[in-house]
Amino acid sequence: MQPVYTPHLGIRPDWLARHREEILDPQLPIIDPHHHLWDRLGSRYLMHEFLEDIGQGHDIRASVYIQCRSMLRAHGPREMAPLGEVAFACGVAAMSESGEYGDAQLCKGIVAGADLLLGDDVVPVLEAMLRIAGGRLRGMRNTVVWHADPQVRSSTLAPPAGLLGDPRFRRGVAALGRYGLALDAWIYHTQHDELYALARALPDVTVVIDHFGGPIGIGPYAGQRDAAFADWRRGLAQLARLPNVMIKLGGAGMPIFGIRFDHQETPPSSAQLADAWRPYAETCIELFGVKRCMFESNFAVDKGMFSYHVLWNAFKRLAAKATAAEKAALFHDTANVVYRLGLPPLAE
Repeated sequence: MQPVYTPHLGIRPDWLARHREEILDPQLPIIDPHHHLWDRLGSRYLMHEFLEDIGQGHDIRASVYIQCRSMLRAHGPREMAPLGEVAFACGVAAMSESGEYGDAQLCKGIVAGADLLLGDDVVPVLEAMLRIAGGRLRGMRNTVVWHADPQVRSSTLAPPAGLLGDPRFRRGVAALGRYGLALDAWIYHTQHDELYALARALPDVTVVIDHFGGPIGIGPYAGQRDAAFADWRRGLAQLARLPNVMIKLGGAGMPIFGIRFDHQETPPSSAQLADAWRPYAETCIELFGVKRCMFESNFAVDKGMFSYHVLWNAFKRLAAKATAAEKAALFHDTANVVYRLGLPPLAE
């Protein structure tokens, strides 16, 4: 049997345990707007594993679950299979709401995976998801990340080229707007123009760019960081002109970024992470402003590169010179507003 391809790093608990840090600014409330839960491919990251990570000392108030094709329904119409993931995330949210597992409100918002290529026919799927989500459904994400070079890959799925411009996909995205749902988009920097065209054509749909907007650092871009950065910045500057576009700062623990701390004998410190990511974080904040930027963990995908507490320490280092109001936006309030979580804002 052929091994299942996975572009993500394996988690090495013994290696991660080689570096621990004191928690910086432990009283700062945080919403983690991007995490996954799964039990597959010999890898388990479910509620208890996530609780162990968020219990390392940072004040995690709530989280947003992002689709990763977990617990899809095995029976029934294919287009309804993603309802299984919504039900799964809702179960975790219900457990969290019991208070038996701490104060953090896990899966307070859910970004699901209805197939937007269904076009207008996605509507019954959206309505079914809304019925079972218990008021938690906040958006959709499909696999759209694509590059012509086979070396550039960060998903187990390989979508076709030009998906963001497909008329059927656009009709599916337009349907999201009618239900007040956002589009989460994990794309590479080479797809910025495609996303710009989509977001400009559908101004009533909130578009959330994942993972720093996908600067590529491998394959044909290895050793070309300055040129890739310039192209990445140009594309983001164009996207930032659209008021319906937001961005998440994080996800750089994936090998696609080309920043390979996993090759070290010991895991990276938060200072190392902050130094490596500063140009990307500062550019995003400069272009979008803090009210359209939010830090994200992308766990457990990024756990192959660093620990959860080290990650949030790195973000706090990146925001060290920000005002209290700016920190409130980056760590809590932007996510609270964009995903309509209903938590009390930190800053008025």
